[in-house]
Amino acid sequence: MADTPYNVGDLVAEFLSRIGVTTCFGIVSVHNIPMLDGIGRRNAIRYVMARGEMGGGHMADAYARVSGQLGVMFSSTGPGAANTVPGLVEAQFAGSPMLHITGQTPTKFIDRDMGTVHDVPGQTAMLEAVSKAAFRIRSAQEALGVLTRAAALALTPPMGPVSVEIPIDIQRTAIPRPAQLDTLVLPIPPALVPAEAAMDEAAEILARAKRPMLWLGNGAKAAGAEAMALLGLGFGAVNSWNGRGIIPEDHPMTLGGMHGNGSPRVQEFYRSCDAMLVVGSRLRGHETGDFAISLPQPLVQADVDPRANGRTYPNAGFICGDAALVMAGLAERLAGRMQVDPAFAADFAEMRRRAQADYRDTLGPYADFPAELRRAMPRDALFVRDITLSNSSWGNRIFPVYGPRDAVHPISAAIGPGLPLGIGAAMAGNGRKTVAMVGDGGFAMNMTELWTAVQERAELVILVMNDCGYGVIKHIQGALQDGRMFFGDLQGPDLQQLAAVAGLPGFKVSSAGELAEVMARAIATPGPSLVEVDMAAIGAFPPYAPYNAMGIYAKAAAE
Repeated sequence: MADTPYNVGDLVAEFLSRIGVTTCFGIVSVHNIPMLDGIGRRNAIRYVMARGEMGGGHMADAYARVSGQLGVMFSSTGPGAANTVPGLVEAQFAGSPMLHITGQTPTKFIDRDMGTVHDVPGQTAMLEAVSKAAFRIRSAQEALGVLTRAAALALTPPMGPVSVEIPIDIQRTAIPRPAQLDTLVLPIPPALVPAEAAMDEAAEILARAKRPMLWLGNGAKAAGAEAMALLGLGFGAVNSWNGRGIIPEDHPMTLGGMHGNGSPRVQEFYRSCDAMLVVGSRLRGHETGDFAISLPQPLVQADVDPRANGRTYPNAGFICGDAALVMAGLAERLAGRMQVDPAFAADFAEMRRRAQADYRDTLGPYADFPAELRRAMPRDALFVRDITLSNSSWGNRIFPVYGPRDAVHPISAAIGPGLPLGIGAAMAGNGRKTVAMVGDGGFAMNMTELWTAVQERAELVILVMNDCGYGVIKHIQGALQDGRMFFGDLQGPDLQQLAAVAGLPGFKVSSAGELAEVMARAIATPGPSLVEVDMAAIGAFPPYAPYNAMGIYAKAAAE
């Protein structure tokens, strides 16, 4: 290495190490070789070789969500950058701190549509559309400054993916090693302190509540202790689906992901509540029936992003600030002032029990799957899901999650990210087992990443819910298209033979009673394994909320 001139590619590799990156993802290509050469020669960063840029992008996203650190993805120019777009879109939905570093054609040819290798005029605009920000390094001298700005921006709340283009000639440019690397600290701003007046106003509203609720979203993931302080004052809690586990979901005063979508009993309970504090959540339409769910009033919202103020639900008060500082400050102001209804906790517990039972009763032959899968998994296991019937029904709602970074799913509702998300989560898990629950349709979209899991010896169980088609789409067609179901039946491989070809153990579940035992065996198997659930043998999956609305509402009304 001493005989090799130091260049911008080396700077990229050393920069990443200096800011604490230990794992990154991507595909080597003609327009990123100098950067990956710098990583390879230093041998300080684990480089996970994805089989496709889409998969690599999802891996970096999940790695960021589970680790809480920067997820890094390398792609090539043009088609390679375009293939990364689904991963960037999902990371943007999820608020994941992700740094996407892509090559570019030589500087003298950029944006001139001259037909050079991989050249896509307007690549920066494409990346800007799906990233928090996108930068192009235009000279070797500015490389360190742009990289520093990009990484800091990705890690600054509200977090998100940031893309950086580095032309191939600049990557190869020899430069003196910047001495600033020795003392480099990313300029991430301190936690945003909320305004005293807004805090006082919110406290006045909440102090009058007798039956108060707390809704926690992704922005509150690092504020579990502060949320618990509010529960200690008498609040009940729910979570967005991207905020699962901030309060461990075996705590008696949280509904977890059973926040009202698909649960009329929870919606009915909200009518008995007299305040809701929403922290770090957009109250997304996907989770509120396109804002049809009536939330307790008055509603007070707190978010680090001022754009959240009134974006989805109107509020009686808004606090712009860090989630932990907001909840700690409100707990201090409310201590000794609240007079919570003595019956609230018991009413909450009974509602929770009945709401979960109601939902379990809609699952037909899969009613025991949430409890049986949870029983098979270690408490600290990571739970990753694709958009498949099982996740869209019970995975998001009644499968218990115990830690704020223990659950990963496509916030965008995309089909297909499940397997690469599982690999990225496993790379961040430090030996903890990851279970990635996917449908056979979604699994087919990134099936080649099986070989990434095998090569990296990922501690991953791939749980394939196999109904030989796009089950979610069929349910939508059945409910909204008078039962006409076109283009949803798929011919796929024999999954047990596929596992053997990929070189990982394969297991099969043919009855509901086998799930826990088979999953326990797979989890105990070192490295990756595949478990196929034969849904044809177990039985058809019943329509799930909202496509079963008549049945679940009728039951609740009858009681």
